[in-house]
Amino acid sequence: MVTVRREKDSMGAIEVPADKLWGAQTQRSLEHFRISTEKMPVSLIHALALTKRAAAKVNQDLGLLAAEKASAIIQAADEVLAGKHADEFPLAIWQTGSGTQSNMNMNEVLANRASEILGGVRGMERKVHPNDDVNKSQSSNDVFPTAMHVAALLALREHLIPQLSALTDTLRDKSHAFADIVKIGRTHLQDATPLTLGQEISGWVAMLEHNLRHIEHSLPHVAELALGGTAVGTGLNTHPEYARRVAEELATITAAPFVTAPNKFEALATCDALVQAHGALKGLATSLMKIANDVRWLASGPRCGIGEIAIPENEPGSSIMPGKVNPTQCEAVTMLCCQVMGNDVAINMGGASGNFELNVYRPMVIHNFLQTVRLLADGMESFNKHCASGIAPNRERITQLLNESLMLVTALNTHIGYDKAAEIAKKAHKEGLTLKASAVALGYLSDAEFDAWVRPELMVGSMTPGR
Repeated sequence: MVTVRREKDSMGAIEVPADKLWGAQTQRSLEHFRISTEKMPVSLIHALALTKRAAAKVNQDLGLLAAEKASAIIQAADEVLAGKHADEFPLAIWQTGSGTQSNMNMNEVLANRASEILGGVRGMERKVHPNDDVNKSQSSNDVFPTAMHVAALLALREHLIPQLSALTDTLRDKSHAFADIVKIGRTHLQDATPLTLGQEISGWVAMLEHNLRHIEHSLPHVAELALGGTAVGTGLNTHPEYARRVAEELATITAAPFVTAPNKFEALATCDALVQAHGALKGLATSLMKIANDVRWLASGPRCGIGEIAIPENEPGSSIMPGKVNPTQCEAVTMLCCQVMGNDVAINMGGASGNFELNVYRPMVIHNFLQTVRLLADGMESFNKHCASGIAPNRERITQLLNESLMLVTALNTHIGYDKAAEIAKKAHKEGLTLKASAVALGYLSDAEFDAWVRPELMVGSMTPGR
């Protein structure tokens, strides 16, 4: 039989497991929102703990919270940040849209733990109050969006951007290494004029460089914090210096460029910063899907596909076809990109659906945002390590396909005109001839002229990677 204790909130008393630090409002949420299995992300829980830690410090400095209580709250928050009490935060994403229940979950856990630190007990006789002390100068309406921005910015800066930069570096190295390998280009999935493998990969590099700039451009808005706006953005029940000082404290303890939002009404009423930042992440997913698709097409085969590049063979690919190896890293990337695009739709809908002074889709928005960051960061790391770093050219196959392409005839346009060049290509295709044989048979040029004018290495232009 589970031992319980009595906890009380504004709606009355309720039984809570005696071995848990949470209180009445957390227990009510557990009982009323038994929906699916998605729980509040750990990084969001840690961001809430950081927010409470900063608030306690500033409230103490402003003379609003007794030093012993502030110290105990800070110690309790540090324990959460160290990974202790992880099972004390069991609430579902699918709860109140303001995140109030998760804010109170943190308030209750820190209050009960701080009470123990001060020599008190859990429950109604505790020495630290979840609302009056832990939540002092705060509302769920400014705490939860603040924690969202803290979690989002730290995830982008510490996880996604480093992996994006690492993958970009790998592909840039490949582009330089393959700068002199001339291959056939393809448009509309049909043969086109030549380029180098290095030029082709340089396009991927430029895509990722643009993505990085777009993501970085979104960060200043994400760095704006709602804390200090309290219920509707007016700052009711806060010290005039509180908002600025608590943002500075969060910036100090995270070494991140957090600032107080210049307009708290926007900060509470919208999720625009995360909508816009996620748009940049969706753009990255779009680029990664194109890159992964290009890689698996170029590596297709081994005998009946394009086969211009080889990628690492990491694991058996079929339960029935012996020896088959598949481009599994590319498949994982394309799947997670689909999920990111779905997350973007959900975030857009949530961001667009706020009313008046508060957006009430916040738990869903941050759940999807942080999932996107994790998927993209982990996906790029895996793709880089197990695929991109091992890309190698199949020079024999590249040369074969280059020499067989009818589109080399494009080099003759400026010598004999488009119409005659097209006639050469059509005759070669219809009769199974080489371009040279077709051109000579039609009498449009000699062997020597063909060899002088149709030189793939001179058809790749002057556009080098990085230009």
